[in-house]
Amino acid sequence: MNRQRAFGLGIAAAVVLVALVSALWTPYDPLQAEPAARLQGSSAAHWLGTDQLGRDVLSRVMAGARVTLLVSLGAVALSALAGVPLGVWAGMRRGAVEAVVMRLNDLALAFPALLLAIVFTAVFGASAWVVVLAIGLAGIPGFARVARVGTLRVMAQDYILAARVSRVPPLRIAVRHVWPNIAPLVVVQVSVALALAILAEAGLSFLGLGTPAPYASWGRMLQASQPYLATAPHLALWPGLAIALTVLGFNLIGGGRDRR
Repeated sequence: MNRQRAFGLGIAAAVVLVALVSALWTPYDPLQAEPAARLQGSSAAHWLGTDQLGRDVLSRVMAGARVTLLVSLGAVALSALAGVPLGVWAGMRRGAVEAVVMRLNDLALAFPALLLAIVFTAVFGASAWVVVLAIGLAGIPGFARVARVGTLRVMAQDYILAARVSRVPPLRIAVRHVWPNIAPLVVVQVSVALALAILAEAGLSFLGLGTPAPYASWGRMLQASQPYLATAPHLALWPGLAIALTVLGFNLIGGGRDRR
């Protein structure tokens, strides 16, 4: 493992640890307002300061890590569970099946996460599950493409031809031969998709389409900090830094290459 990937894993592990800790403990209740302590800077009592309602920023950043990771992981899981089987199916069957699946895949690209989130919010209202559904559906084409390309490479191997001549069932070929060979590609796609999902979740929450107030979300914290950028820049600094570092970590995991 090279240093780039190790550094990315370290950042991702730290964020996951913060999210897990926040489920059990935070310095203060992230939802508890204290008007007398509003807009304070860093201090011994509040390491990252307080927001416009007097809530502890560190506690809200920690709670926001949990919300952001849960939403992003849920969205990527939806994308992978739907996209990978479709890509494998298209790559193994070829012909009309491949053509139909990939044309539907191209059609899905016309519906970005933002558009889907607006539609789902109009129907179901703003919530974290709306963001999961919107980002997850928008990410299916990426996983389907990666899985199809990997499957085509595996299906061109001689041992696959031998298995098909021996009348090995397609499902068994997919499980025993295709999946183990395309798994590294899928893992890389997962790390990249997580980085994109975190950005998308922050953007949708910033627009008011994601996690509703008063629950902590990095994107919503950025949105709420806008009127105070001149007087209390720390309100935007810490959630913005959290988003940047988390996205960097997952991108380094996906972009790192081991040297042989």
